[in-house]
Amino acid sequence: MYVNLSDGESSMSKGGKQSSDIFDIDRLRMIVELMEEHELSEVDLQQGDEKIKLNRGSAAPVYMPAAAAPAPAAAAAPAAAAAATPAANANTITIDAPMIGTFYSRANPESEPFVKVGQRVTEDTIVCIVEAMKVFNEIPAECSGTVVEILVGDQQPVDFGKPMFRIDPNA
Repeated sequence: MYVNLSDGESSMSKGGKQSSDIFDIDRLRMIVELMEEHELSEVDLQQGDEKIKLNRGSAAPVYMPAAAAPAPAAAAAPAAAAAATPAANANTITIDAPMIGTFYSRANPESEPFVKVGQRVTEDTIVCIVEAMKVFNEIPAECSGTVVEILVGDQQPVDFGKPMFRIDPNA
């Protein structure tokens, strides 16, 4: 969607005052709400020589997966996690997503996963990458233990606070 408002067009800001600034914070909030309502991922705005591009959600990955077949198998992991009994999870720690973005289990399609079930991790072990706004953020375990379960499939979206890994600190 491309929106081009001329310099002469004005809008009402929150206080009822006329505003010709497309980059007014109230207008930007309204545009973000419209993006959410209509499930738009990107909007380009231009007013005179000023331009702004709004992105919501995750962008397309920088690399393409080597094979598309493993994705459905990886998607089954969260379903298996839901079926696990609460008693089995009582002595575990979860590593939660620190931001909204796209989960990557490996640095690139040819690389081995950062961690596997049964692998021992320390506080500094990189367990995954979460891509947010085209920035690839390495996520450290921040705890020590053994990976018991990987709760997110590769290239799946994650929300802030969503559990990504289950770690047994006693194993």
